[in-house]
Amino acid sequence: MAVINHAPIELTRARGEATSWPVNKPAILVTGAAKRLGAAIANSFGQAGWHVVIHYRSSAEQAQVLADALPSAETVQCDLADCASAAAMIEDLAARLTDWRVVVNSASIFEPDNVTGIDGTTYDRAMKVNAQAPALMAQKFFCMARAQGGRRVIQLTDQKIANTNPDFFSYTMSKHAVHGAVGMLAKAHVDPRDRVYSLAPGAILPSHDQDEAETDASHVLNLLRRKTGAEEVGKAALFLAEGYLKSGATLFVDSGQHLLDQPRDVIYLARENARK
Repeated sequence: MAVINHAPIELTRARGEATSWPVNKPAILVTGAAKRLGAAIANSFGQAGWHVVIHYRSSAEQAQVLADALPSAETVQCDLADCASAAAMIEDLAARLTDWRVVVNSASIFEPDNVTGIDGTTYDRAMKVNAQAPALMAQKFFCMARAQGGRRVIQLTDQKIANTNPDFFSYTMSKHAVHGAVGMLAKAHVDPRDRVYSLAPGAILPSHDQDEAETDASHVLNLLRRKTGAEEVGKAALFLAEGYLKSGATLFVDSGQHLLDQPRDVIYLARENARK
């Protein structure tokens, strides 16, 4: 089952005391929020005045450090590969968050396999964590959460949904699957206050087995030849949560990478370029 760790809310830091539950703050759950893009998203919402529920699987220390740094936050532990636990997490939060407006599904499994052969274990984990659990949590959220002015689900996908290559095969399949779910969920929820979005980042942080030089080289392989910042994804998520984009829409944050036709993942393109 999900384990909820209630970090101090609205800390009066001089006295080290917590005030009452922040009923005057909109709440957001960010999965995979202890580090990487999830942490950037959590920070953007926290600094904008939201109460942030920071989900993590095994990064308890990083999650707590982030929660302590935000004005209003708590942490929750759950392995999203266990869909029953993911559902229980949503049910628990829905029962006590009085104005729960947004879920951002940022947690993701990114493990290598390729088009010549699916690795069964990699495929199963990618599909559960990257597609099945997010879709299930979205369904539960829309059925159970109470919110003032409507609810929104923001699903992190990948620019690979438009610029597909054969690397990280199971991961890419799972992102295509959950991207399809975004469109289906958007059509199923006809209340205009409820919206579902796909947020598709490009190469932003070091991934897989990259070193610093490879990261720098690969992250400018986009249309603008610039490195996209993690904070840009956080700002984009905040825009989707507070703005008026049509439900079902996809917002790319990748400096135009999705407009290219790249034959391989940029990890390997950068390595090939370095050998030339």
